[in-house]
Amino acid sequence: MMPLTMAKPGETVMIRKISGRDEVRQHLAELGFVVDSDVTVVSEMAGNLIVQIKDSRIALDKTMANRIMV
Repeated sequence: MMPLTMAKPGETVMIRKISGRDEVRQHLAELGFVVDSDVTVVSEMAGNLIVQIKDSRIALDKTMANRIMV
């Protein structure tokens, strides 16, 4: 497993694990970040990502993206 920040733009990966406090995991789940979901990295700048998940584009800062293991 590796953090989502290691995925390259254009790459589609499957979420394996989400770490962090319950509130953080719940917030990410509400946005569609759940285990076994596919997420595509649209662009990356200094570890901050724009990703496509479930027909939505979402911006994640490096700290949040590092909690999502793929």
